[in-house]
Amino acid sequence: MVKWLMAEKKRNRTVFTSTVIAVALAAIMAGCSTDSTTKKESTDVPAGTQTPVTADNGKIVSSPLTISYYSQLAASRPSGMMDLNGMEAYKELEKITGIHVDFKHPTNGQETNQFNLMLSSGDYQDVIEWNWNSYPGGGQNALNNGVIIKLNDYIDKYAPNLKKILDGNPGIRKQISTDNGDIYSFPFIRNDPSLQTYFGLALRKDWLNKVQLQVPTTIDEWHTVLKAFKEKDPNGNGKADELPLLINKGNLNWGNYLINAWGIRNDFYIADGKVQHGAVLPAYKEFLTTMRAWYKEGLIDQDYAATDAKQKDAKVTSELVGATDMAIGGGIGKYLAAMKDKNAAFDLVGAPYPTLKKGDKPVLGQQDAIFNGLGAAITKANKHVIETVKWLDYKYGEKGSLLFNFGIEGKSYTLENGYPKYTDDVMKNKDGLAFGVALTKYAIPFGAPLSQDKRYMEQNAALPQQSEALKAWTNTDNRGALPPLSFTSEESSKIASLMTDMKTYNDEMFDKFIMGAEPLENFDKFVEKLNKMGMADAIKIQQAAYDRYLKR
Repeated sequence: MVKWLMAEKKRNRTVFTSTVIAVALAAIMAGCSTDSTTKKESTDVPAGTQTPVTADNGKIVSSPLTISYYSQLAASRPSGMMDLNGMEAYKELEKITGIHVDFKHPTNGQETNQFNLMLSSGDYQDVIEWNWNSYPGGGQNALNNGVIIKLNDYIDKYAPNLKKILDGNPGIRKQISTDNGDIYSFPFIRNDPSLQTYFGLALRKDWLNKVQLQVPTTIDEWHTVLKAFKEKDPNGNGKADELPLLINKGNLNWGNYLINAWGIRNDFYIADGKVQHGAVLPAYKEFLTTMRAWYKEGLIDQDYAATDAKQKDAKVTSELVGATDMAIGGGIGKYLAAMKDKNAAFDLVGAPYPTLKKGDKPVLGQQDAIFNGLGAAITKANKHVIETVKWLDYKYGEKGSLLFNFGIEGKSYTLENGYPKYTDDVMKNKDGLAFGVALTKYAIPFGAPLSQDKRYMEQNAALPQQSEALKAWTNTDNRGALPPLSFTSEESSKIASLMTDMKTYNDEMFDKFIMGAEPLENFDKFVEKLNKMGMADAIKIQQAAYDRYLKR
């Protein structure tokens, strides 16, 4: 289920590509929509809406009601679960509220295409669960285009659970709102660093023991460790076949797993209150110079650019990889489980994000925002808005939060001194299902409209190696990370076009610099071309959006 957590990352071309595809569609819809500055959402009961029932038992309607709901369905789920009505939490929610949901799930791999087709047809589901950051102009433009409705007044009147969270956490309200204060979805909220961070660098701890070295904290220490992994045969097979460091192309260039040591990102970030992009700064050349040296020494897998996820798994479980980037569950947990019977000595340790100077606090590590754009929005097609608002709000209350973070008491969790503890059916599934897959039978505490409970992550990262890695990865100063920004339709279209071309060029040149096909003496020409391609304009757009965010 880490797929949901990882899917929201903004480190590759996917968001930009899907955004460009949808820009034309959004422009067409904008032409026939009502401007948000002139229309006001009514909180009167819409036509066809039942008078909601107020009852202590949670019942929302007095007679059966069905609403339609568009959302993605993870490929890694229990066998036989064809839609979310197969999940115990949703079954229970229907019993509690009296509302049945007709889920519409796009084909895996076709989510963006089918989302765009739905919008172009104008035949919307009642609720659309989506990452609205990937919609051209974001949630604000979806409101302007008349696709979805503004929720502020509905939340104030009919969503006491979410309202309580927002009233008590101004930072959450700021992130889920548009620049003019509109709320457009019931959000997926992660209000704790341990929930926002789930990825980092890890090494073979048993290899470190063999070469008698400690977990590296600086770039120089990393070089020492990787050199020892290459030269001292830590896998013990008598062959010089170790791959000291394997980080695939996307993460080596666009991730923050080494480049942050130079205080930058190969992306937009904040430095001294101003938006910057690391690719045009001298520090990026220093990073490339180091990576070029490591590659030339054979410390980086020579096939990093062509290694996909399955190949990476094969290399790790074949005991070739000394260090790599990985997730808490889908990395450390997965590999430890896979190697348990194969090599009892196999062990992993998470490393802190590196620095250049010993003792400095790492900066700009992986940490998602409290709100990453994923939320359930109510469309203009919905004839039962108040009931839908109440139904969505249930997840944010105490009972609903337990239901969707932990599932069914006595089946997927038990309460021990008030602490919801997952049962063996989740933690040690008899059918061998991974934690995330087993839990999905009952609940969905990841990538869904709810407030994620940190006690979920405490158990998802229950292994000592996982909990220690999480501590190392979260001990990072991420004040330079950009919050989720809102762009106008024009800005969204412009920056998508600019960054798609620049990222393609950056990718090409990254490999050339690292592999030696392009001399680093040509770095200034690389920067010059990026600037000619519009880097200054892209930074200006980001700065304007950031300035608006600060004024929310």
